[in-house]
Amino acid sequence: MNEKIEVDIKVPNQTRYLGLIGKIGEDIARTLKRYHGDREELAYNLNLVLTEAMANAIRHANEGNPAKEVHITISILDRVLNIKVYDEGQGFDVNALPIPDFKSLDEHGRGIYIIRTLMDTVTYRRHTKGHVLEMEKTL
Repeated sequence: MNEKIEVDIKVPNQTRYLGLIGKIGEDIARTLKRYHGDREELAYNLNLVLTEAMANAIRHANEGNPAKEVHITISILDRVLNIKVYDEGQGFDVNALPIPDFKSLDEHGRGIYIIRTLMDTVTYRRHTKGHVLEMEKTL
């Protein structure tokens, strides 16, 4: 799969854009020419990963501040899907998060676990204006 795709999106720090970003991920999955896996499963997973990461950036990192923005990049090169979600927040230790209690009805704290389950690598590091959650998956 030698396709090269690059998408760069900046949206206001508002949850109303979650569906738009998730849909973009779905559309990318459905249009890959040489992907031989289940496109619908990939589309669902990309929607989920993108909306979870963006929701975390909006609610937690950017603390719901409407003056901030969320910047998302999605690229595919040489069978590697790379997603970066940039926030303007203080950051946190992604490796210190515990595995969620699935017996509890509380749905908070599951986003990073879901992202880690669906992607091959997940890192969270500082960048110039805040932090970036970077996720990769080999297709």
